[in-house]
Parts: sequence; C-alpha cells; structure tokens
Amino acid sequence: MEELIQFDKHLLLMVNGSDSVFLDYVVMTLTNAKTWIPLYLALFYVVIKTNVSAKNILFVLAAAGLCVLFAGGFDDMIVKPLVARWRPTHDPQIGMLVDTVDNYRGGNYGFFSAHACNTFSIALFLSLLMRRRLLVITLICFSLVNCWTRLYLGVHYPGDIMVGLIWGTIVGYSVYRLYCRVTKPAVYSERLCYVPIAVFLLTLVFALCRGCYMTYV
Repeated sequence: MEELIQFDKHLLLMVNGSDSVFLDYVVMTLTNAKTWIPLYLALFYVVIKTNVSAKNILFVLAAAGLCVLFAGGFDDMIVKPLVARWRPTHDPQIGMLVDTVDNYRGGNYGFFSAHACNTFSIALFLSLLMRRRLLVITLICFSLVNCWTRLYLGVHYPGDIMVGLIWGTIVGYSVYRLYCRVTKPAVYSERLCYVPIAVFLLTLVFALCRGCYMTYV
C-alpha cells in the first residue's frame, strides 16, 4: 500500500502545474463551478423542452439533486473527515513541491475528489437519460476536464480522482435505475441536445479567451 501511495504522489508531481501563466488562468476558470452554470442551464432547457409534464421535470431535477447529494455530500461529510488524507498542497511530504496557482490550496483533505464524483455522476445520469452520442461524449469531456484541473492545481492525487470517478459511476447509474422505477424516461431530440454541446464548446472558448486576457493585462 505504501508503494502505491508513493506512486500516486510521484504521478501527481508529473502532471501538476506548468510554467504557463496562460494555462494557469484557463485552469482556474474551468475549475470554478460558476463557469459551468451556462451548461447546467442549457441541460435544464433540454429537459424542459422534452418533458411536457411539470412532474417529469421535477423528477429529473430531483434525480440530479440525488446525484450531488450521494456523490459529493457523502464524500465531503463522511469520507474526507474519516479518511483524512491530506491534499497534495497540504501534504507534509510533498506540499512544498506542488505547483500552485495564486496560492490556491483547497481544504485540508482530498480523498476522494468531489469534483470527480459530482461531475461524473451527473454526466452519467444525463447520458443514460438522454442517450445521444455527441452529448454523451460532451458530458464525459466536461467531467474529465474538471478532473484534469484538480490535478493541474495540485489539490488532488490521481488516486483521489479515480476513486471519485468510480463512486460517481455507482451513484449516477443507481440514480438512473431509481429514476426509471419512478417514471418512464422521455425520448430526447438529437437536435435539442446540440444546445448544451454548443454551450460546452463556448465555455471552453471563454476559458481560453480569459487566459489570454489575464496573461497580457
């Protein structure tokens, strides 16, 4: 186990940070939950346009809420305090070696990653619900981009990310099965699903533009 932990730390130091101010600001933009609000609104728009019944819309929202509660809530309230594994930025062994951005270090404990489990549970639930290939790819990329930012910033080990993705998978799939027991999923239009795809791409462009602006101001 000790060898695995040391490998996890070594792997983190290999992928953490860069010498690019531009990339630093791109990552800080992408890791911020507020950056993704337009994407969440676009997905909500698709849900509203597809489900004619207010009850069905509430079921989808409730299911998404359960994903966050069982994924991130379980992690933050139970696992992190119980396991109490230092984030890389607070780890006495390698903390001084971790490349940080604007001295952002996160909370004390990082096992496992709430960013990973939250985003992937939502991504998997909506992928199973909407079942449109391009949207599935987009949602998975959305989660993986968030995971990458946590490694870049040095606030999670790769092991934290992997466990977060596994837990997010379990939660997302379980919530979807529960949703199917409560109501029958609607058929989502491929044309409608282009809306969140476009918003996702525009969000990436926004992050790149902000990186350019912050680099040269």
